[in-house]
Amino acid sequence: MALNPNFQNAKLVALALAKVGNPTRDEPLRTSQSLCRFRDDESELLTHCFLKPFRSLELHQLEHHSSLERNDLYAAASAIFDDNGQLLEQGAAIARHLYAKSRHPKIKSGDLCVALVSGIDLLGTPVQALSIVKSESRVPFLQISERDGDLVLTTEQGIYPEKIDKGCLVLDHGRADGYSVYLFDKGGGDTRFWVRDFIGARASRDDESLTRRFSELCVEFARRDLPEETRAEERMAVASRSVGYLKQADEFDLGEFEEKALETPERIAQFEAFKTDYEEARGEPLEEKFPVSKKEAEKAAGRLRSRMKLDVGVDLRFSSGFIHRADQFLERGRDEEKGMEFVKIYFHKEEPG
Repeated sequence: MALNPNFQNAKLVALALAKVGNPTRDEPLRTSQSLCRFRDDESELLTHCFLKPFRSLELHQLEHHSSLERNDLYAAASAIFDDNGQLLEQGAAIARHLYAKSRHPKIKSGDLCVALVSGIDLLGTPVQALSIVKSESRVPFLQISERDGDLVLTTEQGIYPEKIDKGCLVLDHGRADGYSVYLFDKGGGDTRFWVRDFIGARASRDDESLTRRFSELCVEFARRDLPEETRAEERMAVASRSVGYLKQADEFDLGEFEEKALETPERIAQFEAFKTDYEEARGEPLEEKFPVSKKEAEKAAGRLRSRMKLDVGVDLRFSSGFIHRADQFLERGRDEEKGMEFVKIYFHKEEPG
């Protein structure tokens, strides 16, 4: 079941800070000696900054191969939720854990903020949460201020909220199962250290999440990983058959899906290679059998859009209704006299734009 946390009445309670370097480059770790103080009129802005990046993300849960208590983030979050006075101590522990995991040469140093937030509405109940964000880039900005009775222009370096690189939001919900967790990594995940090594999280395995994840995988495969010479309508057809299978099946079965949606051994082999890369990038395998969420399958069908971009400046966009019947209305050909390809589309009447 989707949780859809509501941040409208949320409020930042307290904040611990750290500067986390990369130990392989002899960069230091510095943690705050006291909690960050902020005015009441700053609380609303800070709350917005620490929660906005987590809207509309995929649900995850913390895990550990032996026991949840040995997941460092789980232990720290539990201590803070049980006693909010532990934020400074546990915030430093989280920073030390991140520092210990930052040994890959590609990992950048950055500013770490560990914020305790209260009043997040979850299924009609207010819960507290831990927002952990890391900013790896500092943005220059200008400020006009008064000095000695005159105005002066100064430059500062700071964190730009829209450019926060990495984040993790742990909601105090579902503790026994690893909490409800939302996370992001805008760095691309070359080392996957944020999700796998630092947070220790896995994507939720409920039927809605599994259905949504597989529909997104199939559409991305059709859009990006088919051979370059594959025509737009064939890409649309692959995506349409994939989503169509999810709409029709009660139980997803990978072998049956490949047979019905991908059809040819060549296409199946291409998909298997793409799926393997996807799993390696995320650090966990996809389920090969799961109950299909009809609600998520319908959403996927509604989102199904495609386009045909031509080198003469024409950009054709196709709705999901057209994609399902493209072979009835779209025809390709080649004009040998002009030496050019052409597309012919049949329709009954033009509708107002």
